[in-house]
Amino acid sequence: MKAMMFNDRCWINSYSMSHYPDILTRYCEEILKDSGFTILSKIDHHFEPQGYTCVWLLSESHLAVHTFPEEEKVYIEMSSCIKEPFKEYLDILYTENLDVWYKNEIRDR
Repeated sequence: MKAMMFNDRCWINSYSMSHYPDILTRYCEEILKDSGFTILSKIDHHFEPQGYTCVWLLSESHLAVHTFPEEEKVYIEMSSCIKEPFKEYLDILYTENLDVWYKNEIRDR
C-alpha cells in the first residue's frame, strides 16, 4: 500500500448535535457505516459542565469529533488511508442539509 492519507476537517453549526452527543454519535456512526468504513472501537468523554469528544478507531484510520455547545458548533476530523470510503464519506457529509464549512486535504508522502 502506498503511503497516502486523505483528510477532511469541518465545522458544523448545529444546536442539536452540539448539545446532544447521542444525536451526534448516531449521525457519525451512520455516515461511517454508509461510507464503507469498518469501526473497530470508540472512546468518548463528556466534559463538565458541557462539551463532548469522541474518537472512532477505524480499520482505515480514525474519525474525531469535538463539541462546543456554548457556540453551537461541532468540529469533525476524518483521516483515511483508503480513498473510496473517504470519497463516499465526503459525498454523504456535504450533501446533508447541514450548515458545514470545511477544509479537506489529500497528503501523499
